[in-house]
Amino acid sequence: MTLTTAEADKILADNFAPWVQALGLTVAETGPRHAVLRLPWSDRLAREGGGMSGQALMAAADTASVIAVSAALGGFGPMTTVQQSTSFQRAVTGRDVLVHARVTKLGRRMAFLDITLTAEGDDEPAAHATTVYALAG
Repeated sequence: MTLTTAEADKILADNFAPWVQALGLTVAETGPRHAVLRLPWSDRLAREGGGMSGQALMAAADTASVIAVSAALGGFGPMTTVQQSTSFQRAVTGRDVLVHARVTKLGRRMAFLDITLTAEGDDEPAAHATTVYALAG
């Protein structure tokens, strides 16, 4: 059973550190093997030069991965990031970022994901990430 966006938002509220919650992420969409989160623009997340910091984008990708895995499993369970790789392709300035996380393989002990981060209104990604999670079982 797929999580609703309200259930996924509750996972965000109940299971993430205060500094992650301070990013203001919200769940825009969930599906059987994916989730879309919105990372709202904030001057607090900007680096020198005015672009959104890579650290904020990486944290958003990691968080979206947890929600996508939870959607694929039908609920939240303990999991740990094993690997994350992020490539930054263009700066995001003054716009929210949509974080599309898709489970590409879900095993009993491991999950693999592909994440695309796109500034709202753009067709081309601002960043691309992959993550691997160890699942408790």
